[in-house]
Amino acid sequence: MSERTTTGARADLVADTALALLAERGMRGLTHRAVDEAAGLPQGSTSNVARTRQALLELAVRRLADREERVLALHELPGPDDGADAVLDALALAGHRALTLNRELTLARYELALEATRRPELRAHFDAAGARFRDRLTALVTALGSTSPARHALTLTAWADGLLFSCVAGSYHADVPSLSDIRADLREIVEGMLGTRPS
Repeated sequence: MSERTTTGARADLVADTALALLAERGMRGLTHRAVDEAAGLPQGSTSNVARTRQALLELAVRRLADREERVLALHELPGPDDGADAVLDALALAGHRALTLNRELTLARYELALEATRRPELRAHFDAAGARFRDRLTALVTALGSTSPARHALTLTAWADGLLFSCVAGSYHADVPSLSDIRADLREIVEGMLGTRPS
């Protein structure tokens, strides 16, 4: 294994552990020492990867975006030529994965999002990571025939964020909707946005 590979693997371990700590203990529980201990690393290892707290948070944001992109399988989303039903199926599956396979990452994302409201330098990294999802969604609703793609992408994002928060950290945390329920919700929203039943 090359030194670059070893360094990259260590950075991923630090970032993954930071995300797990954020989900488990919140922002106050995230320290360099806590990451070292939870990851089983020698003391000082996390500081070698991310010297400051800001650097550690930025590392966590980048890793969060990479992992969520894989869980949500954005690279596998169908194109408009595959039909709206295929798009709805894929988006519903992505949402269901976030609620069932990705709960820890979702909690960590909320912690980082709140912290970004207090740290402008972190806000830039958080927004850049989020742009991956926003841009892909905007392109999808445009291809489906939206006459106001930016507004409709925001509507879908707001619905998804509300669903995730309610079912992961809110009053519906014990009532995760089924895949079919999520798909039905998406169809109703998209039909309302497009003014017609998607085909």
